[in-house]
Amino acid sequence: MLVAAPVEFGLVKSIAHPGGNFTGLLSGVGKLVPKQLELLQEVVPTATRIGVLFNASNPANSGGIPLLESDTASKPLLKLVPVGVRVPADIDTAFQAFAHDQVETVLVFQDALFSSNAKHIADLALTARLPTMFGFREQVEAGGLMSYGLNVIYQFRRTAAFVEKILKGTSPADLPVEMQPRLELVINLKTAKALGVTIPADVLAFTNDVIE
Repeated sequence: MLVAAPVEFGLVKSIAHPGGNFTGLLSGVGKLVPKQLELLQEVVPTATRIGVLFNASNPANSGGIPLLESDTASKPLLKLVPVGVRVPADIDTAFQAFAHDQVETVLVFQDALFSSNAKHIADLALTARLPTMFGFREQVEAGGLMSYGLNVIYQFRRTAAFVEKILKGTSPADLPVEMQPRLELVINLKTAKALGVTIPADVLAFTNDVIE
């Protein structure tokens, strides 16, 4: 399985010792969203109104809003504009809300709804001239500005390794929940050029891959 908070949701007893019928890989990490916002601010330092697109039906997404608000509480000049959606049709409405609130950048939470609508979100952001931060590189390949997070292909490959061990007789209870060894930063330079955004040299140096 891929899940952000298996202990909190009661799926496993602990990360190291699941102790039941569930194990797998973490689909999220603590403080990931604040780090994504930090990187987005490094690229667009003048932005003070940040749109946050989240899936209101996803408890992990909804729980990320208070975390982000707490992390930015010491930055009084920074205003977050969270907009929750539940179905694809809500995405257009969300961008209308962002336009109404005059946001300058958009942080998109990790969720299957946004992954499956990556191209549409990227197109909406480009039309509105809004730099975006996503969680997966595939969303940057679809036209988003940048992503910072887990590598989905790695997750699927490791999931196959778990399946193989279980089929060979290892109990899920004895397989620790894994965390991907490193996160990756991906930037779409074509989108940056279209938006008139200059990527700082220190951010480029930290980047794992660029799309041109």
